[in-house]
Amino acid sequence: MTAKNFVPLFAVMLVCLCGGAAAREKAPEKAQAKTPATVADVRDFLKKTRAYYLATVDGDQPRVRPFGTVMLYEGKLYIQTGRKKNVSKQISRNGKVELCAFDGSCWLRLAGTLVDDDRRAPKEAMLNEYPGLKKMYSPDDGNTQVLYFKDATAVFNYFGRPPVTVRF
Repeated sequence: MTAKNFVPLFAVMLVCLCGGAAAREKAPEKAQAKTPATVADVRDFLKKTRAYYLATVDGDQPRVRPFGTVMLYEGKLYIQTGRKKNVSKQISRNGKVELCAFDGSCWLRLAGTLVDDDRRAPKEAMLNEYPGLKKMYSPDDGNTQVLYFKDATAVFNYFGRPPVTVRF
């Protein structure tokens, strides 16, 4: 499956998230203090939206599911999942993923390759960032998985304004 096969999937997902043209008309104009330009801006946007949708490939079938974890660690953008989950298995077979998030006036599409980081320190940092996860995960449980993006391109899309691209 190539990246171009994901375009129709994300178009449908975006319509679902945005509600089509009606949502564009109703979306409040939000003043932005600055134009996003760094990986920290990507992290901040994902934290603000609280949920983003991550797409993986399972054979020739795209799979999309909501995620909520994100952090910067050693200058890299990390997410977290469990190794027992299908998403982890899909990422291990093909690390190329794409995610999408929407805040009511801007949507973010982030494409890149996820790299497994099995060190204890980033797992611990993620669990400290999201203490509620400590009920289900621990750094030493063999299940906690943290992954960081490499070769990533994030595009912030605004209604009526040019997109802003961040590469990291």
